[in-house]
Amino acid sequence: MNQQWPSAKAKRVLAALLRIGWRIKRQTGSHRTLSRQEWPDYVFAFHDGDEIGRRMLARIAKQTGLKPDDL
Repeated sequence: MNQQWPSAKAKRVLAALLRIGWRIKRQTGSHRTLSRQEWPDYVFAFHDGDEIGRRMLARIAKQTGLKPDDL
């Protein structure tokens, strides 16, 4: 199940996470703690303008349930 991820701006990735049901629980600077029912909390620590590469997106997806179609 090797999915092909494009690189994307952090702002776009965060927006996609919010669309699939994640909520910002707490924010300190660029570190946002996201929560979603049935999932452990996830710390999203990127500035909005940061470019997130394919490998990091795959790692985020593993911990959040994000799919390439969600972007």
